[in-house]
Amino acid sequence: MVKADWVGIGKVRARETGDVVEITVDGLTTQSKYYKPLIYEFFRKEWHGARPVWGDFTVEIVMEHIGDPPWMDLDNLAKALLDAIKGYLFHDDSQVARLLVERHQGERERIAIRVFPRPAPDA
Repeated sequence: MVKADWVGIGKVRARETGDVVEITVDGLTTQSKYYKPLIYEFFRKEWHGARPVWGDFTVEIVMEHIGDPPWMDLDNLAKALLDAIKGYLFHDDSQVARLLVERHQGERERIAIRVFPRPAPDA
């Protein structure tokens, strides 16, 4: 499957490949609340991809850092990010049926988010 081109020229970029939306945010801060308006503005001004739908979703969030991990609660980061993307990729964060949040060392400081519909369980 060919991946779509990235949209965005600032700190926030996103692309849509089939049912998967990937979002990256360059840089890290210990203030989780910083990310909500940043991502919200990206979706409001630059995103013309998927529209919100109903159903269950999987959201994967990875915080990449250089050196020691920042002093940040991952649960607060996840809440801020979910609040920022709701209304754009899904209607409400109660639709998130699976949430994976992790941090690890990377080549640069950034946050990567993957959102995709959760398949219905076999009957």
